[in-house]
Amino acid sequence: MPIRPSFAILAGAVVCVASAYALAERAAPGFVERLETQSDAAIADAGGEGVSARFVNINGSPTRHPVLEGGGALNEATRARVARAVYDVPGVGGVVWSDGTLRAESDEPTYQPLHCQEDVEGLLRTRSIRFEEASSALLPASRILLDEVAEALRPCLGSIIAITGHTDKAGTEPGNLALSMERARVVREALVRRGIPRDGLRASGVGSSRPVEGLAPSDPANRRIEFSVIRTEPLRPTPVDTPGAR
Repeated sequence: MPIRPSFAILAGAVVCVASAYALAERAAPGFVERLETQSDAAIADAGGEGVSARFVNINGSPTRHPVLEGGGALNEATRARVARAVYDVPGVGGVVWSDGTLRAESDEPTYQPLHCQEDVEGLLRTRSIRFEEASSALLPASRILLDEVAEALRPCLGSIIAITGHTDKAGTEPGNLALSMERARVVREALVRRGIPRDGLRASGVGSSRPVEGLAPSDPANRRIEFSVIRTEPLRPTPVDTPGAR
């Protein structure tokens, strides 16, 4: 019996996707090993004794966004220099410290918020973007809410939109920091799929370090996403951590 063209095309597409996935799975560990080796050398050159770079996300999968661990005895200038050295390794994404004492921030001045932020805050006043427990998977109701958030942000396209992930106090702070960042990235990608330009979105996570005012740090209501919308000014984002108060 002759094979219908549509079936042949579908079968070929499935084979291509499966092959690409398999190749990516095999390539990822080698890619991360290269980043680890080069990052170790960069850390040593920057004077980061006792510091290591972990290229694994909260799900145990390889990632190019490392978390730096150790080096608690180093001063802030050295820690910032170590983070910059790791970020300069080709292929490395954003760099954060596991203890949350350094934040990924811009070195540009802060500008006046736009009305879009008020619109988004109005949407989130009685509802929140929620995830499965200890996961970055969005709940179905949150996908609907993100449709509304994207519409509220649309009039201010061209602005810089900061997406900040928060967790409650449950779990270790390195895990909370990684989870909050992963959730912020998931929201960023969800907004991109809804037509918000990626170059205007900045995702970051602060773990449990900034609980809602009036709430205990362990309150589940601290698990949230916040948005900041600022005027269209040429910002120079700094993906490497800058010193913050301990």
